[in-house]
Amino acid sequence: MNTTEPKAGERVLDVRVTDDTISVDLYDGRTISAPLAWFPRLLHATPGQRANWRVAGAGYGIHWPDIDEDLSTQGLLQGSPAPRGAARAA
Repeated sequence: MNTTEPKAGERVLDVRVTDDTISVDLYDGRTISAPLAWFPRLLHATPGQRANWRVAGAGYGIHWPDIDEDLSTQGLLQGSPAPRGAARAA
């Protein structure tokens, strides 16, 4: 697997979660969107739980404390869904 150091512009600016999609705005102007089905904990969370997020990981991650879910901008940029079994862990 090829990993690179995150760039300053890849920090989280805003997050929106709908019934079908997560969209993350980055400081460099890009928006990353992914199907919510890739992230079972978010998919099965309530709208209130989805709305309660925090920037984490020095600005390169997102944390949802109510459901103990963490995503990174690097993973989203690489198109990486949650590992199999994540729904059972939730």
